[in-house]
Amino acid sequence: MKWKGREESDNVEDRRGMSGGGKAVVGGGIIGIVILLLNLFGGENAKMLTPVLEQINQGQQTEQTGEQRALTPEEVEIGKFTKTIFRDNEVTWDKIFQENNMDYEQPKMVLFSDAVETACGSATSASGPFYCPGDKKVYMDLRFFEELKTRFGAKGGDFAIAYVIAHEVGHHIQTITGTSGKVRQLQQSKSKTEANKLSVCLELQADFYAGVWAHYNKQYLEEGDIEEALSAAHAVGDDAIQSKMQGHVQPDTFTHGTSEQRIYWFKKGFQTGDIKQGDTFSALLN
Repeated sequence: MKWKGREESDNVEDRRGMSGGGKAVVGGGIIGIVILLLNLFGGENAKMLTPVLEQINQGQQTEQTGEQRALTPEEVEIGKFTKTIFRDNEVTWDKIFQENNMDYEQPKMVLFSDAVETACGSATSASGPFYCPGDKKVYMDLRFFEELKTRFGAKGGDFAIAYVIAHEVGHHIQTITGTSGKVRQLQQSKSKTEANKLSVCLELQADFYAGVWAHYNKQYLEEGDIEEALSAAHAVGDDAIQSKMQGHVQPDTFTHGTSEQRIYWFKKGFQTGDIKQGDTFSALLN
Protein backbone atom coordinates (compact mmCIF):
# COMPACT_ATOMS: atom_id res chain seq x y z
CA MET A 1 0.00 0.00 0.00
CA LYS A 2 1.23 3.50 -0.80
CA TRP A 3 1.57 5.20 2.56
CA LYS A 4 4.99 6.74 3.10
CA GLY A 5 5.13 10.50 3.31
CA ARG A 6 1.41 10.87 3.98
CA GLU A 7 -0.31 12.40 7.00
CA GLU A 8 -0.33 10.44 10.26
CA SER A 9 -3.06 10.44 12.91
CA ASP A 10 -2.59 12.34 16.15
CA ASN A 11 -5.02 9.95 17.84
CA VAL A 12 -2.59 7.04 18.26
CA GLU A 13 -0.91 6.27 21.57
CA ASP A 14 2.16 4.05 21.24
CA ARG A 15 2.76 2.06 24.43
CA ARG A 16 5.01 -0.56 22.87
CA GLY A 17 8.20 -1.10 24.78
CA MET A 18 6.51 -0.03 28.00
CA SER A 19 5.59 -2.30 30.89
CA GLY A 20 3.29 -1.22 33.63
CA GLY A 21 3.97 -3.78 36.33
CA GLY A 22 1.10 -6.05 35.39
CA LYS A 23 1.02 -9.61 34.13
CA ALA A 24 1.77 -10.23 30.49
CA VAL A 25 1.86 -13.29 28.30
CA VAL A 26 5.37 -14.30 27.32
CA GLY A 27 6.45 -16.84 24.77
CA GLY A 28 2.99 -17.36 23.32
CA GLY A 29 2.28 -21.05 22.85
CA ILE A 30 -0.50 -22.76 20.95
CA ILE A 31 -3.16 -22.21 23.63
CA GLY A 32 -2.55 -18.49 23.56
CA ILE A 33 -2.71 -18.42 19.78
CA VAL A 34 -5.97 -20.38 19.71
CA ILE A 35 -7.55 -17.98 22.17
CA LEU A 36 -6.20 -15.04 20.21
CA LEU A 37 -7.71 -16.26 16.96
CA LEU A 38 -11.04 -17.22 18.48
CA ASN A 39 -11.27 -13.66 19.78
CA LEU A 40 -9.92 -12.01 16.66
CA PHE A 41 -11.99 -9.06 15.50
CA GLY A 42 -14.16 -9.67 18.53
CA GLY A 43 -15.33 -6.10 18.80
CA GLU A 44 -17.03 -5.75 22.16
CA ASN A 45 -16.95 -9.51 22.76
CA ALA A 46 -13.17 -9.62 22.94
CA LYS A 47 -12.66 -6.59 25.15
CA MET A 48 -12.22 -8.47 28.43
CA LEU A 49 -10.52 -11.72 29.34
CA THR A 50 -12.74 -14.28 31.01
CA PRO A 51 -11.74 -16.15 34.18
CA VAL A 52 -11.20 -19.26 32.05
CA LEU A 53 -8.82 -17.36 29.80
CA GLU A 54 -6.91 -16.11 32.80
CA GLN A 55 -6.59 -19.62 34.19
CA ILE A 56 -5.39 -21.05 30.89
CA ASN A 57 -2.81 -18.34 30.45
CA GLN A 58 -1.69 -18.29 34.07
CA GLY A 59 1.17 -20.64 33.39
CA GLN A 60 2.38 -18.39 30.58
CA GLN A 61 2.35 -15.15 32.55
CA THR A 62 5.15 -13.35 34.25
CA GLU A 63 5.43 -10.19 36.29
CA GLN A 64 6.64 -7.22 34.29
CA THR A 65 8.87 -4.58 35.80
CA GLY A 66 8.60 -0.88 35.12
CA GLU A 67 11.32 -1.06 32.50
CA GLN A 68 11.08 0.50 29.07
CA ARG A 69 13.01 -0.43 25.97
CA ALA A 70 13.69 1.40 22.75
CA LEU A 71 11.67 0.37 19.71
CA THR A 72 13.49 -1.31 16.83
CA PRO A 73 13.60 0.40 13.42
CA GLU A 74 11.07 -2.14 12.17
CA GLU A 75 8.71 -1.33 15.05
CA VAL A 76 9.06 2.39 14.38
CA GLU A 77 8.24 1.78 10.70
CA ILE A 78 5.12 -0.27 11.36
CA GLY A 79 4.02 2.30 13.92
CA LYS A 80 4.20 5.04 11.31
CA PHE A 81 2.24 2.83 8.93
CA THR A 82 -0.58 2.22 11.43
CA LYS A 83 -0.80 5.94 12.20
CA THR A 84 -1.12 6.68 8.49
CA ILE A 85 -3.86 4.08 8.02
CA PHE A 86 -5.70 5.35 11.09
CA ARG A 87 -5.59 8.84 9.60
CA ASP A 88 -7.04 7.47 6.36
CA ASN A 89 -9.93 6.06 8.39
CA GLU A 90 -10.49 9.41 10.08
CA VAL A 91 -10.63 11.24 6.76
CA THR A 92 -12.87 8.62 5.16
CA TRP A 93 -15.45 8.45 7.93
CA ASP A 94 -15.47 12.23 8.42
CA LYS A 95 -16.42 12.47 4.74
CA ILE A 96 -19.05 9.72 4.85
CA PHE A 97 -20.71 11.11 7.97
CA GLN A 98 -20.79 14.62 6.49
CA GLU A 99 -22.40 13.24 3.33
CA ASN A 100 -25.12 11.74 5.54
CA ASN A 101 -25.59 14.90 7.65
CA MET A 102 -23.97 13.38 10.73
CA ASP A 103 -21.02 14.33 12.91
CA TYR A 104 -18.24 11.80 13.24
CA GLU A 105 -16.59 11.27 16.62
CA GLN A 106 -13.07 10.05 15.96
CA PRO A 107 -11.81 7.05 17.96
CA LYS A 108 -8.29 6.62 19.29
CA MET A 109 -5.88 3.73 18.88
CA VAL A 110 -3.42 2.22 21.35
CA LEU A 111 -0.44 0.15 20.23
CA PHE A 112 0.78 -2.13 23.00
CA SER A 113 2.96 -5.13 23.75
CA ASP A 114 1.88 -8.11 25.86
CA ALA A 115 -0.73 -6.50 28.14
CA VAL A 116 -2.81 -3.37 28.42
CA GLU A 117 -5.31 -1.70 30.74
CA THR A 118 -8.51 -0.43 29.12
CA ALA A 119 -11.85 1.02 30.16
CA CYS A 120 -13.21 -2.46 29.41
CA GLY A 121 -10.77 -4.17 31.78
CA SER A 122 -7.34 -5.74 31.53
CA ALA A 123 -6.36 -7.55 28.35
CA THR A 124 -3.36 -9.37 26.96
CA SER A 125 -2.13 -10.16 23.49
CA ALA A 126 -4.28 -13.31 23.65
CA SER A 127 -7.40 -11.23 23.08
CA GLY A 128 -6.23 -10.19 19.61
CA PRO A 129 -6.96 -6.76 18.11
CA PHE A 130 -10.10 -5.32 19.68
CA TYR A 131 -12.22 -2.22 20.15
CA CYS A 132 -13.33 -1.04 23.59
CA PRO A 133 -16.57 0.98 23.56
CA GLY A 134 -15.91 2.17 27.12
CA ASP A 135 -13.08 4.46 26.03
CA LYS A 136 -13.73 4.32 22.26
CA LYS A 137 -10.26 3.06 21.49
CA VAL A 138 -8.84 0.40 19.18
CA TYR A 139 -6.18 -1.77 20.85
CA MET A 140 -3.55 -3.66 18.86
CA ASP A 141 -0.48 -5.74 19.60
CA LEU A 142 1.08 -5.62 16.14
CA ARG A 143 3.12 -8.78 16.65
CA PHE A 144 -0.12 -10.69 16.16
CA PHE A 145 0.13 -10.44 12.39
CA GLU A 146 3.25 -12.57 12.22
CA GLU A 147 1.41 -15.33 14.08
CA LEU A 148 -1.55 -15.01 11.74
CA LYS A 149 0.77 -15.53 8.79
CA THR A 150 3.07 -18.24 10.11
CA ARG A 151 0.57 -20.38 12.03
CA PHE A 152 -2.67 -19.91 10.12
CA GLY A 153 -1.58 -19.37 6.55
CA ALA A 154 -2.74 -15.83 5.92
CA LYS A 155 -0.72 -13.86 3.41
CA GLY A 156 1.63 -11.29 4.87
CA GLY A 157 1.74 -7.68 3.80
CA ASP A 158 0.79 -4.32 5.18
CA PHE A 159 -2.75 -4.33 3.83
CA ALA A 160 -3.72 -7.20 6.12
CA ILE A 161 -2.94 -4.84 9.00
CA ALA A 162 -4.87 -2.05 7.30
CA TYR A 163 -7.88 -4.36 6.97
CA VAL A 164 -7.84 -5.19 10.68
CA ILE A 165 -7.58 -1.53 11.67
CA ALA A 166 -10.49 -0.65 9.38
CA HIS A 167 -12.52 -3.56 10.79
CA GLU A 168 -12.02 -2.36 14.36
CA VAL A 169 -12.94 1.18 13.35
CA GLY A 170 -16.07 -0.44 11.95
CA HIS A 171 -16.96 -1.48 15.49
CA HIS A 172 -16.54 2.15 16.52
CA ILE A 173 -19.01 3.15 13.81
CA GLN A 174 -21.46 0.60 15.22
CA THR A 175 -20.99 2.03 18.70
CA ILE A 176 -21.51 5.71 17.90
CA THR A 177 -24.49 4.99 15.63
CA GLY A 178 -26.16 2.88 18.32
CA THR A 179 -26.10 -0.43 16.43
CA SER A 180 -23.94 -2.24 18.98
CA GLY A 181 -26.07 -1.14 21.92
CA LYS A 182 -29.28 -2.29 20.25
CA VAL A 183 -27.77 -5.67 19.41
CA ARG A 184 -26.44 -6.24 22.94
CA GLN A 185 -29.84 -5.42 24.37
CA LEU A 186 -31.56 -7.76 21.94
CA GLN A 187 -29.13 -10.57 22.73
CA GLN A 188 -30.22 -10.60 26.36
CA SER A 189 -33.60 -12.04 25.39
CA LYS A 190 -32.25 -14.59 22.92
CA SER A 191 -30.93 -18.13 23.19
CA LYS A 192 -27.18 -18.66 22.94
CA THR A 193 -27.50 -19.75 19.32
CA GLU A 194 -29.60 -16.74 18.34
CA ALA A 195 -27.31 -14.39 20.26
CA ASN A 196 -24.36 -15.84 18.36
CA LYS A 197 -26.10 -15.10 15.06
CA LEU A 198 -26.46 -11.46 16.07
CA SER A 199 -22.75 -11.35 16.91
CA VAL A 200 -21.99 -12.71 13.45
CA CYS A 201 -24.06 -9.91 11.92
CA LEU A 202 -22.07 -7.32 13.87
CA GLU A 203 -18.75 -8.79 12.79
CA LEU A 204 -19.72 -9.06 9.14
CA GLN A 205 -20.97 -5.49 9.13
CA ALA A 206 -17.57 -4.40 10.49
CA ASP A 207 -15.99 -6.31 7.59
CA PHE A 208 -18.32 -4.45 5.25
CA TYR A 209 -17.27 -1.12 6.74
CA ALA A 210 -13.63 -2.13 6.24
CA GLY A 211 -14.44 -2.70 2.58
CA VAL A 212 -16.11 0.70 2.35
CA TRP A 213 -12.96 2.28 3.74
CA ALA A 214 -10.86 0.47 1.13
CA HIS A 215 -13.24 1.71 -1.59
CA TYR A 216 -12.62 5.31 -0.56
CA ASN A 217 -8.85 4.78 -0.57
CA LYS A 218 -8.36 3.01 -3.90
CA GLN A 219 -5.78 5.57 -4.95
CA TYR A 220 -3.38 4.19 -2.35
CA LEU A 221 -3.80 0.50 -3.18
CA GLU A 222 -1.14 -1.55 -4.89
CA GLU A 223 -1.32 -4.86 -6.71
CA GLY A 224 -2.05 -7.66 -4.25
CA ASP A 225 -3.43 -5.50 -1.46
CA ILE A 226 -7.03 -6.70 -1.72
CA GLU A 227 -5.82 -10.29 -1.92
CA GLU A 228 -3.99 -9.75 1.37
CA ALA A 229 -7.19 -8.54 3.01
CA LEU A 230 -9.22 -11.43 1.60
CA SER A 231 -6.60 -13.91 2.77
CA ALA A 232 -6.77 -12.50 6.29
CA ALA A 233 -10.57 -12.60 6.21
CA HIS A 234 -10.48 -16.23 5.10
CA ALA A 235 -7.98 -17.22 7.80
CA VAL A 236 -10.15 -15.85 10.60
CA GLY A 237 -13.47 -17.32 9.51
CA ASP A 238 -15.08 -19.36 12.29
CA ASP A 239 -15.21 -22.44 10.08
CA ALA A 240 -11.54 -22.15 9.09
CA ILE A 241 -10.39 -21.75 12.70
CA GLN A 242 -12.57 -24.53 14.07
CA SER A 243 -11.60 -26.92 11.30
CA LYS A 244 -7.91 -26.26 11.85
CA MET A 245 -8.01 -26.41 15.64
CA GLN A 246 -10.59 -29.11 16.37
CA GLY A 247 -11.04 -30.94 13.09
CA HIS A 248 -14.73 -30.12 12.67
CA VAL A 249 -17.05 -27.11 12.64
CA GLN A 250 -19.99 -26.21 14.88
CA PRO A 251 -22.11 -23.57 13.09
CA ASP A 252 -24.26 -22.87 16.16
CA THR A 253 -21.16 -21.59 17.94
CA PHE A 254 -20.04 -19.21 15.19
CA THR A 255 -19.68 -15.63 16.44
CA HIS A 256 -17.74 -13.98 13.59
CA GLY A 257 -18.95 -15.61 10.39
CA THR A 258 -17.53 -18.11 7.95
CA SER A 259 -14.57 -17.38 5.71
CA GLU A 260 -16.92 -17.09 2.75
CA GLN A 261 -19.19 -14.63 4.59
CA ARG A 262 -16.31 -12.45 5.74
CA ILE A 263 -14.88 -12.25 2.25
CA TYR A 264 -18.32 -11.56 0.73
CA TRP A 265 -19.11 -8.61 3.00
CA PHE A 266 -15.67 -7.04 2.71
CA LYS A 267 -15.90 -7.27 -1.09
CA LYS A 268 -19.41 -5.83 -1.07
CA GLY A 269 -18.22 -2.81 0.88
CA PHE A 270 -15.21 -2.41 -1.39
CA GLN A 271 -17.19 -2.72 -4.60
CA THR A 272 -20.12 -0.46 -3.63
CA GLY A 273 -18.68 2.07 -1.17
CA ASP A 274 -22.29 2.56 -0.05
CA ILE A 275 -22.90 2.28 3.70
CA LYS A 276 -26.60 1.81 3.06
CA GLN A 277 -25.86 -1.64 1.63
CA GLY A 278 -24.30 -2.98 4.83
CA ASP A 279 -27.46 -4.33 6.48
CA THR A 280 -26.07 -7.72 7.43
CA PHE A 281 -28.91 -8.25 9.89
CA SER A 282 -31.69 -8.31 7.30
CA ALA A 283 -29.55 -10.36 4.94
CA LEU A 284 -28.68 -13.06 7.46
CA LEU A 285 -31.59 -13.21 9.91
CA ASN A 286 -34.56 -13.14 7.52
